[in-house]
Amino acid sequence: MTRIVHDDDVLATDVTVADSFLTKARGLMFRRSFPDGAALVFPFDGAAPKTLHMVGVPFDIDALWLRDGRVERVARLSAWTGLGRATADTVIELPAGAADGVEAGDAVRIEGA
Repeated sequence: MTRIVHDDDVLATDVTVADSFLTKARGLMFRRSFPDGAALVFPFDGAAPKTLHMVGVPFDIDALWLRDGRVERVARLSAWTGLGRATADTVIELPAGAADGVEAGDAVRIEGA
């Protein structure tokens, strides 16, 4: 079982890894919901600026940009209009509120991937 962990808190246990071009391009677009306990993880080959947009996403999310397992940025992105950018080698999308308490500089682990 893959899960997302911050300190000793489990942020998500229903984790999907976007590991192809198409799954990365689609992200959460056109989904009707994003249940509690879910996460979408975007791994990349090395750190670079990564932009997230919420076009076609009808619900708010929390986004984490990670570099070497450390949080570079945390943002709540609004449905349809949200936009966020930071340097990362991994981006994690979570239901809104799931990343409450996570701050830049914190360690976040993806266990079981």
